[in-house]
Amino acid sequence: MEERRKVSRHRVLKEGKIVYADAMRVLDCTIRDISEAGARILIASTLGLPDTFHLYEKSSGRLYPARLIWRRANMAGVAFDGPPTDIHDPNNRRFARLRFV
Repeated sequence: MEERRKVSRHRVLKEGKIVYADAMRVLDCTIRDISEAGARILIASTLGLPDTFHLYEKSSGRLYPARLIWRRANMAGVAFDGPPTDIHDPNNRRFARLRFV
């Protein structure tokens, strides 16, 4: 398979959350590959997945602004639209409840 990414991804198995609708909606996901530019996630169903959202990586507490690039039945590829922020950052107050989810 030809590699088309500018930045290689690292294989991981991390718990994640897809956060959208101004942090009122949260979907569980598994992060399988990640780089500074994007990630591949596994999810129960990509049906209804919004085009833009935040990807929360639970183990690190990082919150990535993300954009949907491709989707399959239970898998999706996302690009990050900026650097991650920390869930503990006071500027992320609307996401503070994710620490307990």
